[in-house]
Amino acid sequence: MNIIINEELRSFIDPLSASESAALERSLLAEGCRDALVLWGEVLIDGHNRHDLCRRHNIPFRTVQNAAFSSLDDVMLWMIDNHLARRSVSDFQRGVMALRKKEIVSARAAHNAGVKTAAPGAVSVPGSMPDSVPDTATAIDSPPWNTREDVAKAARVSSNTIGQIERIQKAATPQLVDAVRSGTISISAAASVASLPQSAQIAAVAGGRKELQLAARQVREQKAGSRAPKEGPGDEASALRAQVAVLRQKIDALEQENAEMRSRLASAP
Repeated sequence: MNIIINEELRSFIDPLSASESAALERSLLAEGCRDALVLWGEVLIDGHNRHDLCRRHNIPFRTVQNAAFSSLDDVMLWMIDNHLARRSVSDFQRGVMALRKKEIVSARAAHNAGVKTAAPGAVSVPGSMPDSVPDTATAIDSPPWNTREDVAKAARVSSNTIGQIERIQKAATPQLVDAVRSGTISISAAASVASLPQSAQIAAVAGGRKELQLAARQVREQKAGSRAPKEGPGDEASALRAQVAVLRQKIDALEQENAEMRSRLASAP
């Protein structure tokens, strides 16, 4: 049987911890692979960890086809929705998947808008099928996916966390991404470390959890030190009172000077 592993689809799945992998391996060795792996054509779309272990130990497994998809994007949306509904998925993976769904949905909406614009005079023939039929993935009632808040709601994390994940995706090295996926470093700390040069990120990951935490703390302290202190309402009031006191001193000095000049003029012959 030829089963194709799509690495992008596989990336949606959190890596098993050592204890989780061992428990799954014991279960497969003792009871066999009870649940069928799900395929779309020859592409594996559900059961990647079981597939790996079954092949390693020559354990027989069954497969079932899911032919409800018309494109790889449909498969991705199905996988993303399945994983977003699971409690065992980490915050980082939920954020990554929700952002990926936003990309797919946005690209599909832009494509559909372009198709409609390209054929403004198209006339439908009664009884004929439309050029494009809404697929099951897009028919699902979903958020509009226009804002970071929409993505955060789907991922069940804060919008600030989504912003941090975006920074990690944009600037983090593969080593740092692996560290945050495995839980070695938190999302917020990884977002801070991602602002460092790639060589510094790699060195921090190589140093382990403590080195990563130290690097994140140093980045935060550096940013905090570079910020100019903001004056609060109390500081502004104090500054105004000081200016008023200076002006009063100047006025008093001018009045005294005028009085002295009047006195000299009065005593002049």
